[in-house]
Amino acid sequence: MDHNENMKKACDLAELSVKNGAGPFGCVIIDKNTGKICAETHNLVTIHNNPTLHAEIVAINNASHYFCNFDLSNCILYSSCEPCPMCLAAIYWARIDTVYYGNTKEDAANIGFDDSFIYDEMKKPVSERAVQMKQISCDYPHIAFDKWVEKSDKIKY
Repeated sequence: MDHNENMKKACDLAELSVKNGAGPFGCVIIDKNTGKICAETHNLVTIHNNPTLHAEIVAINNASHYFCNFDLSNCILYSSCEPCPMCLAAIYWARIDTVYYGNTKEDAANIGFDDSFIYDEMKKPVSERAVQMKQISCDYPHIAFDKWVEKSDKIKY
């Protein structure tokens, strides 16, 4: 597996993203078993007006479709930039255990993509965060949870 070639592909996709009017981020996901690309994409936030369409999120989505599986533990992710908190969480949920990246989060902050406030917010108690979050105590939320606990054929993730 050629790490430089895979990183170059992710960075080429980041350049294509800028050309297409989106943020300068690209991502490639490789199948560990074959060394082949199973997903490659770039940031689509401004193209689709969706703040969640970071390159890593789109690539994870595409790789999950490719494998017909949400478990991507057989994959390696290459990103042109250190993943943001949202993308990092998705990487954990997808069970990807190896990530290679180019630019750092500090490099991203220097060009206007500063995620430090999110990292800072996550350290605060819920009551002190900038986004107001208030629990509504009632019986309704527990119904689906109870059904999940009782379900014998559930697919755990």
